[in-house]
Amino acid sequence: MRQRIAAAAARLMAEDGIDDFALAKRKAARQLGAEDTHSLPGNEEIEEQLRAYHSLYRNDEQQAELRLLREQALAVMQLLKAFSPYLSGPVLRGTAGRYSDVDLQLFTDDEKSVELLLLNRGIPYAVAQQRRLVGDQTRAASVLRLDWEGTTVKLAVFPANDERSALRSSPAGRPIERAALHAVAQLVQQAAGEN
Repeated sequence: MRQRIAAAAARLMAEDGIDDFALAKRKAARQLGAEDTHSLPGNEEIEEQLRAYHSLYRNDEQQAELRLLREQALAVMQLLKAFSPYLSGPVLRGTAGRYSDVDLQLFTDDEKSVELLLLNRGIPYAVAQQRRLVGDQTRAASVLRLDWEGTTVKLAVFPANDERSALRSSPAGRPIERAALHAVAQLVQQAAGEN
């Protein structure tokens, strides 16, 4: 049942644009009539199924979408290079599809300078506060949401000292994987070389 839930959750994420693992797990369990929700699959299991789904049903389209999202991420990171940008999330992990957002982490002690740069470039954005785990502490972080050539980009802004800390998705979870500007540029170059 655990594997069936993981496969159904991956399908929901790929086809319906659900980007919240917990929500996808609950919906998949409900669809399959699973009553024991204490043994739901882990996020890694769903990502494995998501990769398999893309490989089977959408390989060429997903690879093209991933390439475009990484190119867009690189362009935004170059614009924001003064704020030590890092790419994270599905675009980095290679599981992104047509509904995926680009998740970037920025590190600066002058959060308003990020907003000022966007304003000066005429890039509209919305700001929200979200709870994020940094090391062993949960704290509020500003998340700027903007549209970049039709793709939603989320900029999570952290103090400069947090760049050396492990950002986590859950207290017991492993650190969030992230890639700096040069690593994303290499990913984009590799994809261009494969064409």
